[in-house]
Amino acid sequence: MVHFDHDDDKPREECGVFGIFGNHEASLLTALGLHALQHRGQEACGITSFDGKRFPSERHMGMVGEHFGGDLRARLPGHAAIGHNRYSTQGRPMLRNIQPIFADLAGGGFAVAHNGNLTNARKLRHDLVRDGAIFQSTMDTEVILHLVARSSRPRFLERLIDALQKIEGGYALVGLTGKKLIGARDPVGLRPLVLGRLGDAYVLASETCALDIIGAEFVREVENGEIVVISDKGIESHRFTQARPASPCIFEYVYFARPDSIVQGRSVYEVRRRMGHELAAETMADADVVVPVPDSGVPAALGFSEQSGIPFQMGIIRNHYVGRTFIQPTQVGRQSAISKKHSPNKAVLEGKRVVLVDDSIVRGNMSKKIVQMVKDAGAKEVHFRSASPPIVNPDFYGIDMAAKSELFAAIHTHEEMVRELKVDSLGFLSVPGLYKAIGEPVRNNMMPQFADHCFTGEYPTPLVDYESDESDKERQLSLLDDA
Repeated sequence: MVHFDHDDDKPREECGVFGIFGNHEASLLTALGLHALQHRGQEACGITSFDGKRFPSERHMGMVGEHFGGDLRARLPGHAAIGHNRYSTQGRPMLRNIQPIFADLAGGGFAVAHNGNLTNARKLRHDLVRDGAIFQSTMDTEVILHLVARSSRPRFLERLIDALQKIEGGYALVGLTGKKLIGARDPVGLRPLVLGRLGDAYVLASETCALDIIGAEFVREVENGEIVVISDKGIESHRFTQARPASPCIFEYVYFARPDSIVQGRSVYEVRRRMGHELAAETMADADVVVPVPDSGVPAALGFSEQSGIPFQMGIIRNHYVGRTFIQPTQVGRQSAISKKHSPNKAVLEGKRVVLVDDSIVRGNMSKKIVQMVKDAGAKEVHFRSASPPIVNPDFYGIDMAAKSELFAAIHTHEEMVRELKVDSLGFLSVPGLYKAIGEPVRNNMMPQFADHCFTGEYPTPLVDYESDESDKERQLSLLDDA
């Protein structure tokens, strides 16, 4: 996995996926869906359609609105399409690593895009290369293509199932053949995937907000360990692994999902507001105003204000015309964006005791800058509150998070964090409080309802590629580099 030196406190999701079958404006609707999922990755985007004979495809560095407009239906014709927004975890940011990726297999063309990370991709890749496979990218997604191509099973669906049974990790994928749109979700259900309907067409997407933007009706979530096959005949459902309780990534509620999305029947916005309630109940502060770090800290700050009775104020103004700092791939770009992204509202902050609420702290770098900015605006006291527990372990399932040695809470005691941040007090939501906010009375310690390994260290799957030394984890998969 490739990590960059991010001057940021945010965890970073790999991507968002979207697919539609049965609408002759498929590429336009896919572009709209990807636009709704832009928060999941702003580094690159791609769409592949099927027009009855060919698989027209476009892949670009940058954001959806920069590339997918105008005569899109003429450029990417067809009644079916899949699309992808990317933030790289496996494979560096370059054109050959943009999805969807495509291959001509024995049974015809197959395009695939996936969200997540395969935790045994390096081992599988090594074995495939040893047996003669030729890779064109450094993405773990290409491993899936090779496994499908090399399967000896007679039917395509059986070959795909054969491939999925060999991979480990967290993933949600959408695939397109000449006859089918396919969706699959990992056995644990770490990465999200939902099914929707738009008239006679069916839709697959990472979040329900992508259904909303095209006017599609939510049908259900794709289950963990399930393959959904959509064709002219309708929908088929197949399981490729033994049934087990799902353990989806808890960070969908903490940060990744858009606030207007519904995850497992729960409003993400309401969960985050309740996280603020629990945070206030657990870490009350004597203060004059509650101020969110926008935008991700807003719902929790509202909840903190409601529970504590301390007035909510927008003490920090975010410039929405600056992209997310954690998405920008160069250090110079990130540093410039941080200074432009947030501005203090001195009328709210000056002379006040401030409770500053954010969704999480990863490295602590941006949190330090925000605290200093609030103090420079005249705040008398700053009490920092994180609406998630301390992040003390890295993720290997598609969240491109810092190594353990870089995680703020993993390398500092509570007192050290207070001194580093230069705050008057610091509080984190507890793991039980997070579960309560989501709607679970208690955490099932024998089989947790959510993948919460970043807080607890309990990983839900084998970490085959990450059992070697730290330097090997950071190694590039390929020596080939694009100019």
